[in-house]
Amino acid sequence: MIIDDQFYDVIIVGTGAGGGTLARKLAPTGKKILVLERGFFPVRESSQTQDIELFKKEQFHAPEQWYDENGEPFYPQTSYCVGGNTKIYSGVLMRMRDRDFEAVEHQDGISPEWGVKYSDFEPYYTEAEKLYQVHGKLGDDPTEPTHSEDYPFSEVAHESHIQTVCDGLSKQGLHPAYLPLGINQQGRTDAEDTGITPILDYENVTLKTSAQVVCLHTNPSGTEIKAVEAKVGEQSYLFLGHIIVLSCGAINSAALLLRSQNEKHPNGIANHSNQVGRNLMKQQLSVVVQLMADANSGLFQRTLGINDFYWGNGDYTYPMGHVQNSGGILQDVIFTEAPPVLSAISRVLPGFGIRQLATRSLGWWLQTEDLPNPDNRLRFVGDKLHIDYTANNVEAHDRLVHRWIDALKQVEASQPSMFNRAAHPRSDMPIQVVAHQCGTCRFGEDPNTSVLDLNCRAHEVDNLYVVDSSFFPSNASVSPSLTVMANALRVGDHLVERLK
Repeated sequence: MIIDDQFYDVIIVGTGAGGGTLARKLAPTGKKILVLERGFFPVRESSQTQDIELFKKEQFHAPEQWYDENGEPFYPQTSYCVGGNTKIYSGVLMRMRDRDFEAVEHQDGISPEWGVKYSDFEPYYTEAEKLYQVHGKLGDDPTEPTHSEDYPFSEVAHESHIQTVCDGLSKQGLHPAYLPLGINQQGRTDAEDTGITPILDYENVTLKTSAQVVCLHTNPSGTEIKAVEAKVGEQSYLFLGHIIVLSCGAINSAALLLRSQNEKHPNGIANHSNQVGRNLMKQQLSVVVQLMADANSGLFQRTLGINDFYWGNGDYTYPMGHVQNSGGILQDVIFTEAPPVLSAISRVLPGFGIRQLATRSLGWWLQTEDLPNPDNRLRFVGDKLHIDYTANNVEAHDRLVHRWIDALKQVEASQPSMFNRAAHPRSDMPIQVVAHQCGTCRFGEDPNTSVLDLNCRAHEVDNLYVVDSSFFPSNASVSPSLTVMANALRVGDHLVERLK
């Protein structure tokens, strides 16, 4: 093993929404920063592709097997490259609602209160929206929390078919709203082009790709991380640093802590509370497909969101969740990772090719908050990573699906020449779709029930931080991406002061 002869002020592991944003925040400090990424720079087309062949590939699955609670292997949909999962996300950057930071009653239990509030996050949401060039419009969504500033860029217009649906929803008394989208001239903004690439010319920043971190090593008392062990290519290295920050994704960050057990941390580093790896959340995610009589391009952005059912609706007083259009299926990367969707359409319209299916349908993503459950967790059996996950809040999600289909039917009844009303195929995302994962190292003030403090520093290890979605104590019904970015900026301010 080679010991790197450099000593770094900060070592950041991972370049996704958390790590990439934090690296961008800290680079101007002049402090010596090492960024370790297990993947490489992606081919640009990976987030802007229009190649129909991707429907037949698993291009965006990790090159490793995980195991479900029954011991069955699967390849997880997670991205190992510079930019992390922001290279395969939709670019929708929504704020959590202000009530999401409070204790919320759901049919299946209580979504716990956060130790920091929306008001604490608001300035960092604003900063993140500027950094990631978010396009949006205020005033359409009744659940939108207060903004100290308007979106930095105006909204992205709906494609004509989406506008028709939008008009039909408004006639039902619903409140269709423009989705906030991170977009630049190249397409979706992500943690590669916004976080990492702009700082590569800084003399104080070093990026090492193909660097898979395999273990953290503490001092003899177990109170600090002294070295980060990584396999770079075929060679093992030890990197020494003052502050260590994990941003590997909620599953992989927790897995690294568990895998780094030692005499002082026999159950894994920072795991005195036995909470590392527990409380895994990933939302209930489904796609509902709306069949069309005429064709669309299949190449348009996600632009439309509905939150009328977010906190409940009518005779169901519990929260149900969020709806958004999927974007044109030919360019929506997430759709390339959801073959059950296409199978569902094929059963309704046998004989249709993939391109016909994609251009003769509209897709709708439905997202419902799942609740923290300590038995939803990751664990090792030998060196095999097992993901134990049982869905909860299922009735709320089913109600959201049914309520949304009812809304679509009313739109279709008013536009009979545009839509094929034969059916509305639904596909639920299986365990391998680990999108929106969070909660495995939750933060809080009590070291007995949380892994991190409110600055996302490990209670037991003075120089260890986690800035991906692991820190979430609860999971909202919106994507966690913008909250992860905002939190990285918040923790970044804390680290700037600490590094002084």
